[in-house]
Amino acid sequence: MYDTEFQIRAAELIEAGRFIDSRGWVPATSGNFSARLNDGRIAITVSGRHKGRLRPEDIMLVDAEGHPLDGKKPSAETVLHTGIYRRYPNAGAVLHPHSPAATLLSRLVSRVVILEDYELLKALAGIETHEARVAVPIFPNDQDIPRLALGVEEYIEMHGDILAYIIAGHGFYTWGKSVSDALRHLEALEFLFDLETRIHGAKR
Repeated sequence: MYDTEFQIRAAELIEAGRFIDSRGWVPATSGNFSARLNDGRIAITVSGRHKGRLRPEDIMLVDAEGHPLDGKKPSAETVLHTGIYRRYPNAGAVLHPHSPAATLLSRLVSRVVILEDYELLKALAGIETHEARVAVPIFPNDQDIPRLALGVEEYIEMHGDILAYIIAGHGFYTWGKSVSDALRHLEALEFLFDLETRIHGAKR
């Protein structure tokens, strides 16, 4: 079951976890990470594990619907990962930190964060100029994860593709073709969210 590809993806998630934790973006046991394998299975962090101290046994396998394949317990938010993979066939990894800037920004902005005219927007896939406008929707936190996943899906159906979304008072989700791509998006977005918190905070 744990073939070479799984081992490679697991090692990438472990390394990403150490970096994200070093920046203070996954305190305690918060956050969850995943990577999709070529056969559609998903390597994902086991529930309740500290993301800065992940070991190979802390990465498990689920199927495309999020059902465990190895008897371990995945994150309660696994359905948010599988929803992203269904919507975006090219997505190879999903990262979800509970970062300070995203969490604070969700307290300052109610529905959507607009990022525009930032040079760092070019770190996001498909953006080649600072003269870009990226909308990052904010969804109310909800312990009913399938309902939250449905809300994300409905937003995309209505407004078009997105590169990330924030869950209010919680954290954010972003993704990419690989773990390294998703990590680049995460780092760039957290920087931009931090700037936006300062802008919106100054207006109050």
